Amino acid sequence: MSQSKGKFVIKPPKPRNHMDERAALVIWDLLSTAIGEIHNKNASSLSFEELYRNAYNLVLHKHGDLLYAGVRESVQAHLDEVGEIIATATDDRLLHDLSQQWGDHQVTMQMVRDILMYMDRTYVSFNKKMPVYEMGLVVFRDTVARHDKVKGRLQSLLLQNIADERASRLIDRDLMKTSLSMLSGLGVDGVAVYEEDFENEFLATTRAFYRAESQEFIARNTCPAYMKKAEDRLGEEAARSINYLAAGTEPKLKHIVETELIRNHAKVLVEMENSGCTSMFRDDKIEDLRRMYDLFSRVPVTLDDLRRSMCEYVKATGKALVTDQESAKDPVAFVQGLLSLRGKYDSIVNDAFRGEKRSQKRLKEAFEDFINTDSRCASYLATYIDDLLKSGLRGMAEDQAEAMLEKVIVIFRYLQDKDVFENFYKTHLSKRLLGGRSVSDEMEKNMIVKLKNECGYQFTSKLEGMFTDMKISKDVMEEYRKTGRHTNHGMELVVEMLTTGYWPAQSGPKCRLPKQVLRCCEDFEEFYLKKHTGRKVTWHTSQGNADLKSTFGKNRHDLNVSTQQMCILLLFNSADTLSYADIQEATQIGDPELKRHLISLCTPKFRILRKASKVKGKGISGPGDTFSFNADFTSKLKRVRIPLVSIKDSASGPAASASLPPAVEEDRRHLTEAAVVRIMKARKSLRHNDLVAEVTRQLSSRFVPSPTVIKSRIESLIDREYLERDRNDRRAYNYLA
Repeated sequence: MSQSKGKFVIKPPKPRNHMDERAALVIWDLLSTAIGEIHNKNASSLSFEELYRNAYNLVLHKHGDLLYAGVRESVQAHLDEVGEIIATATDDRLLHDLSQQWGDHQVTMQMVRDILMYMDRTYVSFNKKMPVYEMGLVVFRDTVARHDKVKGRLQSLLLQNIADERASRLIDRDLMKTSLSMLSGLGVDGVAVYEEDFENEFLATTRAFYRAESQEFIARNTCPAYMKKAEDRLGEEAARSINYLAAGTEPKLKHIVETELIRNHAKVLVEMENSGCTSMFRDDKIEDLRRMYDLFSRVPVTLDDLRRSMCEYVKATGKALVTDQESAKDPVAFVQGLLSLRGKYDSIVNDAFRGEKRSQKRLKEAFEDFINTDSRCASYLATYIDDLLKSGLRGMAEDQAEAMLEKVIVIFRYLQDKDVFENFYKTHLSKRLLGGRSVSDEMEKNMIVKLKNECGYQFTSKLEGMFTDMKISKDVMEEYRKTGRHTNHGMELVVEMLTTGYWPAQSGPKCRLPKQVLRCCEDFEEFYLKKHTGRKVTWHTSQGNADLKSTFGKNRHDLNVSTQQMCILLLFNSADTLSYADIQEATQIGDPELKRHLISLCTPKFRILRKASKVKGKGISGPGDTFSFNADFTSKLKRVRIPLVSIKDSASGPAASASLPPAVEEDRRHLTEAAVVRIMKARKSLRHNDLVAEVTRQLSSRFVPSPTVIKSRIESLIDREYLERDRNDRRAYNYLA
């Protein structure tokens, strides 16, 4: 490269020309005039690009203070004039004019902000000034909205409009929305204009309004009318919040209205005479109950009053049903009443109370309370299921029968005395199985499955064993028939083999069997014991029945009778007339049962025997009464079943049936002792109260033992040296291995 060429040199930039004060004022005059034109709505003739450049140059040449102060003065001067105009407006024009000026001011300040955008980004930010738009809002707030002659009138007009709307008069909602939006928008610089100038007073007047209105309305109207009014008012306030109130007001307003309309009157509404909850429950007013639940759900604490009312009413209704002497006489009608009551309130909880879990729990508590006041409920439920499985389910579709059994199980869940139920259910089941009276085996087994699901395998093990015995008996009889010996001695013998531990204790009356029947029994016993050595066969004649081919003159009938009736009737093959004493000597049947069976054979409808007695009517006076075979008996039926009359005895009344069966009491003693030993064996040492609590917990699935019963069983175990009292603490026990 030639040395003659010069070197490349970077020269510093030329110094920028500084804008002096006079030039700055000239530019500001141009901007001030433009802002005035904007205020006068003549912005269309302005060049915003030129205005922006002028403002930019002022800030760039360090004249930001001049520009910022000048803009504030211009806005202030304009709004001073606006403030005076608004202050002189009449009340019917105030909201309209203020809203219009507010809209104009927003548009003006947006244009000014666009011109001064550079100042906002640099000068305002660096000097920690308020942005131009927010500054314009503050000036509007202090000069116009809070003008001495505007602020109070504005608040009064807003509140009056709301009062008019609550009185069902039409108002301009758009004007309300604009006015309240203005107050919300003026909340800059940490000042809560909306809250201070409107919301606080609005909430206070709202509270006073609804407090007065609710007290006056509830004093003059029914509970359903009040709830409808409250529902309408809540809807109105919700719409008001949506239409023109600020979003932050909605939860505050909702709380006040719900407190004044619902919470403060919940208890009065529930207990209101002739129209409160009691009336609604009694008259099945589901819609009113649903409305009450929905209203109370807004204030959850008030739902306790509604649930309590339902619980108390169900308890009272249930106790009336339990103590009703008429329903107590008929177990089926009693349980049907329970099911009807349960269905009604289950519907109320599901439909009116929206299936709420806590309401379902209170309903369960109510039923448990009155059902367990009387142990008859357990026996009556077993009787009702017996009726269903004998005839009640006949003709029903499978799903209908399933639904019916499920309803029964719901009542069963409420029982604490499940062992009492088991005792009666087992007795009824044995009669159904032995008498062949069940609707179907499937339904029987379905019921057993449901009970097992509720209480476990141990609860149903004996019941399932009864079904097993019936199947085994069927197989044994098949084998016996194959031998051909079942028709020996001129009769056919059918035997059911029952395992002693599964079936109810067979304590029925014994009787002496006729010789030909006795030979059949001995023949079968010989056959059975050859196949099953080491077993013992006991005959329970009270559980059997027989079919007798009988001739009455020219008429022939097959009589279905009990084993005792068979023994009595067979005596008349050798004599036409027998005395009471002769029959008793021949059959060895005790007095009460013999009289019962003889009366059954002498009833007008089934007069197989004729009675000659000193006692008129059905009664039997004693050994001197005689009985003759009625050869004139006739019936339209070929096969005639002779039912046994029931024994009317004071001991069979409701009061007696309320006590526990002896077998249940005995089982409870054993179960309580077993639980005590099981717990003490695991714990080795335990205090009395803790032991009682644990025993109660373990046995609660079958029954709830009283502390007194538990204490007596503990004393018995101490006497038998299973336990001992702790030497240092007499309230504690030790387990003896």
